[in-house]
Amino acid sequence: MRVDLVLLRHLGHEPQMSRARIQRWIESGRVTINGHPVPRVAWRVAAGDRLCVDMHDVRRREVPRGEPVPLDVIYEDAHLLAVNKPAGLVVHPSYRHDTGTLLNGLLHRAAHWPSGDSPALLTRLDKMTSGLLLVAKRAEVVAALQRDMRAQRIEKDYLALVHGLPSPARGTITLALDRDPWDRRRVTVTDRGGQPAVTRYQRLATSPAAADDDAGRDTQRVSLMQCRLVTGRMHQLRVHLSHKGWPIVGDPTYGRADTPGRGRQALHAWRLSLMHPVTREGLTLEAPLPDDLQRLLVEHHIAWPPDRHADQTTVRPEPA
Repeated sequence: MRVDLVLLRHLGHEPQMSRARIQRWIESGRVTINGHPVPRVAWRVAAGDRLCVDMHDVRRREVPRGEPVPLDVIYEDAHLLAVNKPAGLVVHPSYRHDTGTLLNGLLHRAAHWPSGDSPALLTRLDKMTSGLLLVAKRAEVVAALQRDMRAQRIEKDYLALVHGLPSPARGTITLALDRDPWDRRRVTVTDRGGQPAVTRYQRLATSPAAADDDAGRDTQRVSLMQCRLVTGRMHQLRVHLSHKGWPIVGDPTYGRADTPGRGRQALHAWRLSLMHPVTREGLTLEAPLPDDLQRLLVEHHIAWPPDRHADQTTVRPEPA
């Protein structure tokens, strides 16, 4: 494999890391192979080669601190809480967003918890995705919830407004996913390796029919979908739906290039169903559909909550 791709695989998690930056390091002599400067960016690495990189200008992340970030807490007890994250709020500090994140707000709130309790995020959302996030307060609660996740005892349902008319109206998408080797910020469907990813979906409602294009495709129709994550891979819903030909409205990365941006992808983490990690009683949490997505549904003449008879589907997907 090319040396720049090898380094990207190992250093892709570092702040501001990109393939172009690694190539500049190679060209400037900051990368050595077996003690000698790498001759060119396309140099092939062999088994047993030793790579060294001068990374003195890579900024290291600081330990997050508590900040008074407003939080919409849907549920809280002595063991866990659930937060309704608005679109635009970053979940975890990163190089470009090292303050003002949801975790900073949780750390501020945790200052009033018993000694030893600290927030641990059980789920993640993209910056421009809204909805429910589950947070544990203690290590034993984290372990219990992670066991339930692995056993698929936690149901995570999303609402997505997509282009087109998904058919069949209900089904399962099983497509392995992997990081894009050319852009580590993106995810692609792969038929070689990757991580298995499964999404169950159903179509809840569809906008009225519009005029077809020259190829007979209804280019203006949109559909409201309910999607359940059986696995929880990075960008899973966005990539799965786009690959099937139903990209999420407003998605700047995996959406349609001919659609004007609306500020964010129309994706909302709507509902979590789980067994409480301590009491083992059933717990179902819902985050109300935000105003911007409700306005988008009105614009496309889709009712919320959807009419049970508007589409030939039931409201709840098949159980995990």
